[in-house]
Amino acid sequence: MVSHSKRWFALALLCLTGFMIILDASIVLVAVPSIERELTFSTGGVQWVPSGYALMFGGLLLLGGRISDLLGRRRVFMTGLVLFAGSSLLCGFAWSGDALVLARGLQGAAAAVLAPSALSIVMTTFPSGPDRNKALGIWGATSGVGGTAGSLVGGPVTDGLGWQWIFFINVPVCVLVVALAPVLLLDSRGPGRRGFDVAGAVTVTAALIVLVYAVIEAPEASVSRTVLLLLLAAALFVLFVAVEKRSAAPLVPLRIFRSRALVGGNLITISWGLAAFGLNFVYTQYAQLALGASAIRYGLMSAVLAASAVVASMIGQHLVTRVGPRRVAFVSLVVAGVGTTLMTRLTVTSGYFELAFWGLTIFGAGLGAGTVAGSIASLSDAAGEDAGVASGLQNASFQIGGAVGVAAVSAVATASTSGTTPIALTHGYRVAFAGVWVFLAIGFAGCALIKQVLEVHGAKSGHLTSVVATSARRPPEKEAPCSSSD
Repeated sequence: MVSHSKRWFALALLCLTGFMIILDASIVLVAVPSIERELTFSTGGVQWVPSGYALMFGGLLLLGGRISDLLGRRRVFMTGLVLFAGSSLLCGFAWSGDALVLARGLQGAAAAVLAPSALSIVMTTFPSGPDRNKALGIWGATSGVGGTAGSLVGGPVTDGLGWQWIFFINVPVCVLVVALAPVLLLDSRGPGRRGFDVAGAVTVTAALIVLVYAVIEAPEASVSRTVLLLLLAAALFVLFVAVEKRSAAPLVPLRIFRSRALVGGNLITISWGLAAFGLNFVYTQYAQLALGASAIRYGLMSAVLAASAVVASMIGQHLVTRVGPRRVAFVSLVVAGVGTTLMTRLTVTSGYFELAFWGLTIFGAGLGAGTVAGSIASLSDAAGEDAGVASGLQNASFQIGGAVGVAAVSAVATASTSGTTPIALTHGYRVAFAGVWVFLAIGFAGCALIKQVLEVHGAKSGHLTSVVATSARRPPEKEAPCSSSD
């Protein structure tokens, strides 16, 4: 076991990695105009720079989680870091649009291996109870901030150093983490069978990729093509469930979905992925296209969202331990709804401190506390043998939510815009902001699911006891540690 003091240094290292992974999904949005000017793309092809990453990341996360359980979490984590650094270099040195899209796909695949292994190490480093809740709260806050901080970091980097550096900055971070990982992180594997469910891996990965692809392409594709892709994704998911029921060593044990906390927490996480990426994307378009703001100015204008999310995540972490994730998630969604409402009132002549500042601040407060609650709810009930799978699900929920959110608000804005003037564009953006309410509604459904869990396990003392109560009713599950030489 890792010593008590080293645990928190290990958590800092893992959260730095998680922040980098999520940041890479959003930071590129600011640089897209610069990338399109310098590299050759077919009409609409530049969208694959952000979408290629999301497609591979979201589609391969469950597979990455199971790989980390079977082959050793620290080993897979370090391998993922090397792959992420290498693909980031390829992105920065890309000589054409096609080369960049390919490199972004490789980077997303590396992230799909890296993210669940990092989160499963968090879960196996901290035992069930207050320390794990606190650690998961910090992880959730870091992910939430990473999803909104891309504009703040990407603007100055793009304008000051060039778009290539939004990829190059990953390399020193990866080198630092690789150097410290053997010292701070303990390797482990999930106990039990070492079989690998190839059929399950193929079907669920294909289903997720087709789903994300269908949503990304929806604004440009015909209705019939989109419907066919969605039906194909649904058929692949049904086939995946059938495969898992018959597999001796399933990729995703279906028993984990008996946990209402896991299902509800993932719905909350999906909701925040949809809302955070969706609102941030629309505000990017509004600031740069309708108002004509530069990348740096836009970054400064949106900085308040990230700052608010950081503060609220710290508060939310303590509140979850005291009153439970359901209440914190519910209030956070209401707060974010208030912020979203303010954003729907933006006009071309709106002063920044008149509406945008307050809308972003309030939305960020909901986001920061809400992602913490979703993370803790979705992971606190996971057994040690399923840590990687649960981690993959939680990461996939946020990432796929982000990819769908961007595609959905883009489609709504395009359909609601009847011209290219700033006033016409702003009208479309206001309708797209209103669409974020639909995303938040999914989170309320998640809150309803985890309500029963909290009532059964109880929080009578004012502290979250669901994990302790659950552990008390079942035999302890042993981790399979790996030697440091693994």
